[in-house]
Amino acid sequence: MHSTTRSTDSTRYAGTPVQIVALVFGIVFLVVGIAGFIPGLTTNLESLQFAGHESGALLLGVFQVSILHNCVHILYGLAGLGFAMTFAGSRGYLIWGGLVYALLFLYGLFVAGDHPANFIPVNAADNWLHIGLAVAMVALGLLLGRRSDRVAGPSATAGTAGTTR
Repeated sequence: MHSTTRSTDSTRYAGTPVQIVALVFGIVFLVVGIAGFIPGLTTNLESLQFAGHESGALLLGVFQVSILHNCVHILYGLAGLGFAMTFAGSRGYLIWGGLVYALLFLYGLFVAGDHPANFIPVNAADNWLHIGLAVAMVALGLLLGRRSDRVAGPSATAGTAGTTR
């Protein structure tokens, strides 16, 4: 009966811990992406560029943003909301999304400032945020993405059929 309840929970929207975490990340990314266009939450909004390091707009006065950057956050947020519908989708969203943020961290370290390949506005605050997101998303995806009900499934009890207590 316990495994029946478990499988029913996994079919509900955000019915498992990993799905809830994916949903929360999705909501946060969506809010951050929208906030990047709101005066007051984003300083120097008049200097917001489509892409590139020339954008002087700062979300919360700290994180350098651009139109493309904000749109990517909105899409990342929508993806999180969508992937929160399934266990596997949520796990993949967190792990692969975290790996993308690890790459963005490396990008920020090596392709910063006036480098010709720099099309994403990143500053030191962005870099710290990216590595924090990478570690948190991958760790949560791996830790919460383990299926404990697989252990308790039919294969785990197959060897106990002839055992007496």
